[in-house]
Parts: sequence; structure tokens; C-alpha cells
Amino acid sequence: MKEVKGSNELFDYLIKEANENFEGWDFSYLESTGRMQEFPLSWNYRSKVKERMSGIVSLLDMGTGGGEFLSSLSPLPKYTFATEGYEPNINIARERLEPLGVKVYRVDDDNSLPFNDESFDLIINRHESYSPMEVKRILKRQGNFITQQVGGLNDKEMNELLAAPQSRYYNWNLGKAVSELNEVGLKIVEQKEDLVKTRFYDIGAIVFYLKAIPWQVPDFTIEKYFERLEEIDNLIQKEGYIDFTCHRFFIIANRE
Repeated sequence: MKEVKGSNELFDYLIKEANENFEGWDFSYLESTGRMQEFPLSWNYRSKVKERMSGIVSLLDMGTGGGEFLSSLSPLPKYTFATEGYEPNINIARERLEPLGVKVYRVDDDNSLPFNDESFDLIINRHESYSPMEVKRILKRQGNFITQQVGGLNDKEMNELLAAPQSRYYNWNLGKAVSELNEVGLKIVEQKEDLVKTRFYDIGAIVFYLKAIPWQVPDFTIEKYFERLEEIDNLIQKEGYIDFTCHRFFIIANRE
């Protein structure tokens, strides 16, 4: 854990953390050094995806980030594509995935994907928004949609301690997602929801994390929230860490 003494030193340290380079959705800067740790879920997203890749010829990864996860699934089906809407990630994803034969499409509208009807045997989506109707449209009959989502209660204590408004996704949960998929005629094959913890061991890790997920506290700046950050830092110095809710849910849906 980083020892920080004095407001000026803490402020300078947090500015440095906020300016650290962030690429894709790879939190290795925090996780590889043990500064942030997500508690295990009761399922493994990668295993669930690999189970349903056998024998398929077409795969779409929605919201591929920097392509980190999709590239780890190699060898990939003959027709594999990816989408990404976050501008800084698009070139990173293309550099990683194009050598593997994967075309990366920029997508700004979940309701208008650049694919023909019934294009994919398998669509995967980890922590990305989606339109249920559009997923159904591009999914082949008997094809599967696998998604792991970040629930609306995720990191709720972070907002509370910062005295920031609750996330605009606060009501996003398994029940709502299942209902939406059922409404468009997709059959739910598996579903699970977990409330575990994400543990942070220093305040700099929290600042870096908030920079990487700007939708959690959209108006976040170190200057605006510095007094609250000092208070959180004091809690960490006292206990050695701080825990926030990690809200995840998982669905496999099938188009009959």
C-alpha cells in the first residue's frame, strides 16, 4: 500500500495516477500489482464461451475493448468479427485482432449493427450495452447469445462516499435483462447473478479506476472530489483496504 502524508503530496500523487496511460479494458496496471482485486464469481465467463465455440463457423464479440479477451480465445472460428464504440480502443483492437483475421467495426448505435440477418452462430458480450431486438436479428436460429453484465449496484459505495449521484444504471439487473430478452422471443438457457466485492488497497487505484470507467461518476475530477478522496484514503490507511460491491450477472439466451 502506498503511504501518503499531507494533502499536497496526496494531491500530486492522485494527479499522477489519473495521468497513467489506460488502454483497452485491461486493468493489469492495478490487478498485476495487487492494488485492486475482484472477488471470484460463481461462474467463469471464458469457460462458458469456450463450451459453445465447438463446431461454430461465425462469432461476434460485442464491445471488444482492446480485443484482449477475444484474442485469448484463439483459434477463432473462420468468420469472427468484433465491434467497439469507444474511440481510444478501436485502433488498439484492430492492431491486436486483424492479424488473427478479425475485422473490427466501429459501432455507435446498438440498434443498427453492420451485419446481415442471421449472421452468427454465437454472439458474446462482456460488459457492453446491446439491443435485444438487434441481437435476435443477427443471431442464427439455434444460435446463442452469451453476456456478462455489470449490474447497477456495482461500486455503489464509491458514489456514496464521494457524495456523487448514484449511477444512471442503478436499476440494471438480471431480472430486467431477462425480461427484455424474453420480450423479443429469445429463450433463456442459463442465468445467474452475483453480489461480491471489489477490494482496493490504495486511493490512487480508485482514481485510476474512475478515470477508466467515466460513467460511474461522470463529473469526476480530483479537484472537485479531493476532500472526499482524502476521507476515503483515511479509511484505507486505517483498515488496509476498502471494499465496494461488485455486481455481475450472466445470461445465455438461445434463438429457437
